[in-house]
Amino acid sequence: SSRDNAIGFIGIGLMGFRMVNNLYKKANSPIVIYDVNKSSVDKFTSLHSASLAQQSIQCAGSPADVAKKASTVITMLPDSPHVKEVYLGDDGLINGLDGSSFFIDSSTIDPSVSKDVAQQIISKGARQIDAPVSGGVVGAEAATLTFMVGASSEEDFIKAKPYLSHMGKNIVHCGDLGAGQVAKICNNMLLAISMIGVSETMNLGVQLGLDPKLLANILNTSSGRCWSSDTYNPCPGVMPNVPSNNDYEGGFGNALIAKDLRLATNAAKDTQSTIILGTLAQQIYNILSKSPEYKKKDFSSIYKWLSEQHNV
Repeated sequence: SSRDNAIGFIGIGLMGFRMVNNLYKKANSPIVIYDVNKSSVDKFTSLHSASLAQQSIQCAGSPADVAKKASTVITMLPDSPHVKEVYLGDDGLINGLDGSSFFIDSSTIDPSVSKDVAQQIISKGARQIDAPVSGGVVGAEAATLTFMVGASSEEDFIKAKPYLSHMGKNIVHCGDLGAGQVAKICNNMLLAISMIGVSETMNLGVQLGLDPKLLANILNTSSGRCWSSDTYNPCPGVMPNVPSNNDYEGGFGNALIAKDLRLATNAAKDTQSTIILGTLAQQIYNILSKSPEYKKKDFSSIYKWLSEQHNV
């Protein structure tokens, strides 16, 4: 049936828009989309108005409606409450599924919520996996994302792989349900810590009179080198095509990294793991995500925030 061939996508935000765009261009299947924000749905359909006759895009009225029109559904949502609502709410996927339904959640949420939602869906006879991503907007655009997959069986992982391959290049089976979420929040905790470290270092060097490009080159050919220094440097004027060179617009917002760090600190509490720098990073990004000036800015704007502190 056409439903078996169709792919649903819920959450057409900064990441989701680019992911479903790659899916549409490569999967050669009808696409069924839904988002509470109607304008992003309209923007997506109008972008592809020329090819709709060959490959349809249907706009669904609710998540349940998506499940009725597409047996495979991918979700990309901001936080745990949105995932609960989309999967388990009155108009949720749970009310439109059948035995052939297969759900892939690429949101980054609390591992315990992720497991709980998946188990409720599976108990209704459908299948579900978690597959959060790393690589940001740039990776979503270029279809080079890393997908970290938590699945209750090898079959589910294998079934998901072709869909994920349209949107990313590294698809890794991390373990059972929720394991994808765990891998993601561990990565992002390190990312936040390293971004703060690079920002403090660049700021110190600049305050001491070093040329920022020279300092960055030294770091990137020395033992301090990391992704935050060599791919996403937070100091303006050091690298082209990164948010620091565009007034920290676009990229990965402070509110989102603060959310990921909250997930990490909650998980650390649950397992009584000691995270000292992770907790500190969470506090720092909490400040930025609550500031009207920084809330929407890319997380590398910690550099700008630090550079303003010395004047205080």
